[in-house]
Amino acid sequence: MSKTPSDHTQNSEYELLPEYQFDYEKAKPNRFAVGHKTQKLTVVVLDEDVAQVFTTPESVNKVLRALIESMPQSGGGETA
Repeated sequence: MSKTPSDHTQNSEYELLPEYQFDYEKAKPNRFAVGHKTQKLTVVVLDEDVAQVFTTPESVNKVLRALIESMPQSGGGETA
């Protein structure tokens, strides 16, 4: 029969066993997490009615880029 967490006492100072302690000096960067260094992704939650029309990120980006192109250019370079 396996023990449940309540069957043994926990010492908060030594919560992790030595084999689970991570040696940060030997750590290497995650080669899969690098991706596009210049691309910044931002998550935006759409209202349900908008999400029904724009079902893919590409469709949202296409419409927003067209809207940006049609907007008058501001002096500061930022859009409101």
